[in-house]
Amino acid sequence: MDRCDVLIVGGGPAGSTCAWKLRAAGLDVVVLDKRPFPRDKTCAGWITPAVVEELALDAIGYAASRVFQPITGFRTGIIGGRVVRTDYGRPVSFGIRRCEFDHYLLDRAGARLRLGQRLDSIERSGDGWMINGSITTPLLVGAGGHFCPVARFLGAPGGGKELVVAAQEVEFEMTGRQQEECAVQAAIPELYFCPDLQGYGWCFRKGNFLNVGLGREDSRRLSEHVAAFCESLKEQGRIPRSTPEAFRGHAYLLYGHAPRNLLDDGVLLIGDAAGLAYAQSGEGIRPAVESGLIAAQVILGAAGDYRQDMLRPYADRLMQRFGKHEPAAGSPGPLPAGLKQWAAARLLATRWFSRHVLIDRWFLRANQPVLAGH
Repeated sequence: MDRCDVLIVGGGPAGSTCAWKLRAAGLDVVVLDKRPFPRDKTCAGWITPAVVEELALDAIGYAASRVFQPITGFRTGIIGGRVVRTDYGRPVSFGIRRCEFDHYLLDRAGARLRLGQRLDSIERSGDGWMINGSITTPLLVGAGGHFCPVARFLGAPGGGKELVVAAQEVEFEMTGRQQEECAVQAAIPELYFCPDLQGYGWCFRKGNFLNVGLGREDSRRLSEHVAAFCESLKEQGRIPRSTPEAFRGHAYLLYGHAPRNLLDDGVLLIGDAAGLAYAQSGEGIRPAVESGLIAAQVILGAAGDYRQDMLRPYADRLMQRFGKHEPAAGSPGPLPAGLKQWAAARLLATRWFSRHVLIDRWFLRANQPVLAGH
């Protein structure tokens, strides 16, 4: 029988960040993940300077052997509508490949790894837990994404009963011919909102790699929306005609739209397992990293006493950081849906709104300072 101080289920940015901080404090941490690393992860893949700072990322060392694409601007608009280009003249984000980024963070964390192993059973064992009948721990951290088994253990509904964003994307290394046919500039990702405002598509070039995808809160006929979006990009010459059609999918919760139970005695959730993606953009890497940092602070402060009351500051700090829960998409508002769409289409066509609200506030979160005290 093995034993550890903390067992983290999920080796993505949330789990690896939490493990990194706990290991630095001397705790024995095991990370369990159903996939071996490096592994592919469905994600457009960029991080802001705030994430670089919060992770104390050695950007020069990281970029020496991995994709680290500076982003200096964006092209934005409504699909089929006017496109606005915003240039900053300096890097405001960095494109990464999740297969590289996640592997780097997990390796750096220094935890003991149990990769390629599913979480099959959770049983009470004294004041803690027995996992898969082979490892005991006083604290279980769920970091396994939207479908995290620890989240289900805490009561997260299954079977599509939550309001989720469903996305499909493809990332591939372009041939020389495909690079010539791709009009997307490496430093200028492109974001195109669906006319009904239920989601957006993107195309993002990272060196020789191209990532194309689309996500929607209304997941009905998602594949049709994705196919139509890609065809429009091909017709405009934005992406190569030979872009692969084997898109991969994933799902995630927007913060506050379907709140989950975050903790109980000896257990808590972080990252996508906790449903922390930003409501305006769907971006989840920074919330994942910050939740991992906050969780580590609370865990260390509990000093081995992991009763619910001792872990409750975690939920309080998340609320302080991410704000009050927002109403679910599609809930009644003061304006009819058609008028909102009409107004949004015109706002998105203006340079001021595109830069100062859409990009700076919603996508870059430039108004939110780096997490203090991490």
